[in-house]
Amino acid sequence: MPRRPALAASFLALSALCVEACAPVAAPPPSSAQQAPRVEVSVVRDGDDWSVDYVLDRDAPAWAFFNSALLRDSRRPWRPDWWTVQTPGVTIERVGDYDVLRSTDGGPVPRRVSIRMRPRPGDLEAAYDPALVFSDGTVALYSEQFDVIPLEAAAAARDLPRDLNGVAVPGGPARVTWRDAAGPVLFKGERRAEVTAVEAETYVLFGEATTRQGDGVTTVVDPGLPRWLGDELAGFTPRVMGYYARRLGPAPGDAPTLMVSWTGPTRSLSSMGGSVLPGMISMSFEGEGVLNPDREALDRAHWFIGHEGAHFWLGQAVRYEYARDMWITEGGADLMAVRALKTLNPAYDARAELQTEVDDCVRLTQGRSVVTAADRGEHRAHYACGAVFAMAAEGAQKARTGGDWFDFIKPLLAQPDGVLTREEWLSALTGVSRDPSLRLGVEQLLDQGAADPAAVVARLFQRTGVAFRMDGGRVVLI
Repeated sequence: MPRRPALAASFLALSALCVEACAPVAAPPPSSAQQAPRVEVSVVRDGDDWSVDYVLDRDAPAWAFFNSALLRDSRRPWRPDWWTVQTPGVTIERVGDYDVLRSTDGGPVPRRVSIRMRPRPGDLEAAYDPALVFSDGTVALYSEQFDVIPLEAAAAARDLPRDLNGVAVPGGPARVTWRDAAGPVLFKGERRAEVTAVEAETYVLFGEATTRQGDGVTTVVDPGLPRWLGDELAGFTPRVMGYYARRLGPAPGDAPTLMVSWTGPTRSLSSMGGSVLPGMISMSFEGEGVLNPDREALDRAHWFIGHEGAHFWLGQAVRYEYARDMWITEGGADLMAVRALKTLNPAYDARAELQTEVDDCVRLTQGRSVVTAADRGEHRAHYACGAVFAMAAEGAQKARTGGDWFDFIKPLLAQPDGVLTREEWLSALTGVSRDPSLRLGVEQLLDQGAADPAAVVARLFQRTGVAFRMDGGRVVLI
């Protein structure tokens, strides 16, 4: 999920992501790989040419792409510019919140549609980037970008809610085949001549990128990435994952793969993006600001790995119920990362990081709510306010048992259905604090915002023992 846009080289921008990994992937609804009929997709690379061929399973005048997030920097759709339909009478355009494949004459889209694809780097809002592009030409494609939903008309896409979690839609996830004319693709840690899968929830790697094993983590690192950074990431990931396992128990699933791409040494830039999927952490770096070892860049890289690694527990062991509740996993992962880094590196300035969370939460809830932040493109509110609420919960836990954030969250990871709801989180806050009024402050910022959100945050901190002082109306951690 988004963290910050790319900034000048004096800062390191983050765009940590969870979204679909942390939410129940509702669309296209539950199904098995043997279900038929089903949309079939073939993705083939032949040198510099990329083709996507659809075999649709029914007649429909339009098909909406389930994953249709906007580019973060421009807030524009990416498919109409990056994909070119080769089949006559068919086009891709934006309708409402979705990219739509439609016929130009209003009739059914032909059952077979061919598309030419041009993978390129692109940071999406609260969604997995469609491609990770390595400096040597290697490309990793996000597997779920090809799922489509049949519509009665292109205009019907306007009626689809932005959040499809829990929403029944027609059709089902596509069966996708990946093939590279140059040789095998890398799929979930294995090289295969050809792969066919449904709901793979991974990145499929086209190219010769080398992998290395170590300390329970498989790493795939762009050969162009500054060596110091690759070595740090490969070495730090097992350390932070080990710390989480000691505090919360083993992570679900197999040992993770860390995939790191490098866009290049763009001038006056130092940026970072990425995501977590089942069994995989992906990262992308760009900018001259990370060419050489730098304490700020190193701290941000460690923090980023800490945040993404946290999602193997808070995001995959349990997920949020609706996208508007992503503050539970994103803010929680932020605080997990801060506490882990402080433990592993006592010189780390945890207070400065948490002060940024407090400042951003106050700024982004003045007169507006957290639950509507995605509509405004202000996804940062989920991270910042989620971290503020987590700090209050941690304060209550410390006052009650002497524990910390990990002690608060550990019991909540054992949800029988794998979903941690807003109500369950807030009930846990009331249970540990024995103060029913705390949830009222949290709910105010979630649902309404406040004319003076600093005062709301101050009351939360005062009642839970989080140390702070007021300075000209600003909540300052001490």
